[in-house]
Amino acid sequence: MAPPLDERDLKILSVLQKNGRMTKTELAAHVNLSPTPCWERLKKLEQSGIIEGYSANISLKILGSISVIFMEAEINSHRAADFERFEKAVLEIPEIVECWAVGGGIDYIVKFLCADVDTYQRLVDKLLNSDIGLRRYYSYVVTKPVKSSQIPPLDLYERRDGR
Repeated sequence: MAPPLDERDLKILSVLQKNGRMTKTELAAHVNLSPTPCWERLKKLEQSGIIEGYSANISLKILGSISVIFMEAEINSHRAADFERFEKAVLEIPEIVECWAVGGGIDYIVKFLCADVDTYQRLVDKLLNSDIGLRRYYSYVVTKPVKSSQIPPLDLYERRDGR
């Protein structure tokens, strides 16, 4: 469970989501705090795990042609060991950039970044021939991005917390 956050904490998070490279002094000015209390709040947010890290958003389209493919995956058996085996294999494949276990008619949704569709298909063939229990899969090739954001709306916290 998340520690209680006040309006200043949420403001710090909101400002950092838009610009994680600003100096501590700039951050303090943006949230109307002096640098020391702002720094203490920031450290608390980092230590609690709310801030998981800092990174750069990289434009894949500028780097070159990259195929984004989503896969619905169903595994053979639904024992805990089977899920563990599949998930362990997924962690070892760099082209798999995201994977979610889901409820419903399938077991996982997997996001691949590959040089092209042929590269993706060769990777899937390898998965099918390995002993990870992949029974059936459906592929969805992304034709154009419409919206992509890793920035969670912080007002969800406010509504859940009742503030």
